[in-house]
Amino acid sequence: MTDRIVEEMKPFFDPRAVAIIGATDKKGKVGNVIFENFKTNKERGIFRGNIYPVNPKLDEIEGYRVYKTVKELPDDTDLAVISIPAKFVPATMKDIAEKGIKAVIIITGGFGELGEEGKKLEREIYEVAKANGIRVIGPNCVGVYVPDTGVDTVFLPEDKMDRPKSGPIAFVSQSGAFAAAMLDWAAMAEIGIGKMVSYGNKIDVDDADLMDYFVHDDEINVVTFYIEGVKDGRKFIESAKRITRVKPVIALKSGRTEYGAKAASSHTGSLAGQDTIYDAVFKQTGIIRAEDFEHMFDLAKAFAELKYKLPKGDRIGIITDGGGAGVMASDAVAKFGLRMAELSEETREFLKERFPPHAVVGNPTDVVGDTDAERYRIALEGFVNDPNVDAIVVIVLFQVPLLEEEKVIDILAEYQRKSDKPIIAVAMGGRKTGRYARMLEEKGVPVYPTPERGVRAMAGLVRYAEYLRRKD
Repeated sequence: MTDRIVEEMKPFFDPRAVAIIGATDKKGKVGNVIFENFKTNKERGIFRGNIYPVNPKLDEIEGYRVYKTVKELPDDTDLAVISIPAKFVPATMKDIAEKGIKAVIIITGGFGELGEEGKKLEREIYEVAKANGIRVIGPNCVGVYVPDTGVDTVFLPEDKMDRPKSGPIAFVSQSGAFAAAMLDWAAMAEIGIGKMVSYGNKIDVDDADLMDYFVHDDEINVVTFYIEGVKDGRKFIESAKRITRVKPVIALKSGRTEYGAKAASSHTGSLAGQDTIYDAVFKQTGIIRAEDFEHMFDLAKAFAELKYKLPKGDRIGIITDGGGAGVMASDAVAKFGLRMAELSEETREFLKERFPPHAVVGNPTDVVGDTDAERYRIALEGFVNDPNVDAIVVIVLFQVPLLEEEKVIDILAEYQRKSDKPIIAVAMGGRKTGRYARMLEEKGVPVYPTPERGVRAMAGLVRYAEYLRRKD
C-alpha cells in the first residue's frame, strides 16, 4: 500500500513533465492561465520539469513548442492537465492511455454535477482510467497547488488570487472556488500551505486516497478537508483510522442541513448524507470537525506548530494582562468542554513572592496593566512547572504602556521551546498588535485574535490527544 500510493500520487505533486491539454495563447482563458502558472514557476526556478502545451490549432506559445496531439508528446510526460470541453475528454483519455501517462487532472466542468448525461461521460472516463492504471483528480476542479515544486493548476491568475507560502498544512477541498478563496485567504493570513488538492467530482482520487498518501508525506504535519460528501464510507473510515494515528486531520463538512445537502448535490454531485452519521464517523476515526473555515485554519495553525507537543489532559491555565480578557477565556474553557486548572499551592506561593501585591494570583493569573515582560516570565515559569496545568493560554494586550514587546515575544518563544506543555497566545488589537502577532508566530507560537478562538484551538489539541490515548 505504502509504495503503491506514493508512486501513483507523486506525479500530481512533482512531475517530470506536464502536458497542458487545451493550452492557449488567449489571455485569461483557463488553458492559458495554467500554462502561464507553470511557465512562470519554471522561470523562477521552482518548477523543475518540462512543460508541453497541447493544442491542434497552434504551433507555439511564448517560445514553447505546442504539440498537436497527445500521441506526439515526449515519453517523459507523467502528468496531463485537461482543460478542454467535457465532450472531448473521453477520447482524450484514450489517447492518454495509449501514451502511457498515469496521472491526469481534469479541470473541466460539465460532468456529473449537471445530471445523467454528465455522469455518463464520467463513467466513460473512469472506465478508461481503471483499465489502464491511470489516477484521475477531478473533473470539475482547480486541481493541485504545491509551492515547493511549482505545480499550480489553479486557473485564477496571480493578479486575481495570491498564492500562500509553503508550510506543513495540506488543504483538500471538494469545491474549487472554496479552495481558491482559501489559498488567497491563507496568503493574506501568512499561513503556509504545503499542498492543496481540489478534487471536484472525485471520480477516482478521493479523500481516502489523499489521506493514505499524506500519511507518508514528511513535509505535511496536518491535513485539512472541506468535504461535501463521501462516496465510499468504508474506504474513508479505514484510511482515516490509519492517518489519525500519525497526523491530525481536520474536516469542515458542509451540507449539514436539508438545504445544504441539496446544494451540495447540485454542486459536485455529492450525496451529503445525514449529518449525524458524519459526526459519528469523525469521532470514531479521530477526525476533528471544524465549525467553519476560520475554525479549520485556527486548528491547523495550532497543530502545525504544536503537533509533537500535545496536552496530557484538559486542565487549562490562563495568563493575562487584562482581567476582562481572562474572564472571556475562562468562559471559553467551559464552553468547549475543558477544565480550568487548579494551581498548586507551591505555584501560588511562587507567584505571590515575586509579584507586586496588586497582581492577581490564581487561574486566570492577571499580571495587570502595569506589567512588564518579566512578570510574564514569572507567570510562565510557575504554570510550566505546575503538575496541575496541562496547557497554557497566554493573553498579551500589547497596548499596555510598560510592556517591552520584543522581550515578551522572546519569553513566550523560549517557554514554547523548552516546555513540554503546549502554549497558545492571544493578542487582541489592530495593526500594531498584528505585527507583534506575526513576530510571535515566526518564533513558533500560534497566535489568535480573541480568547475564544485561542481556547477553541486548544480544545482541538486536547481532543486529538485524548483520541490517541484511547488508541494506545
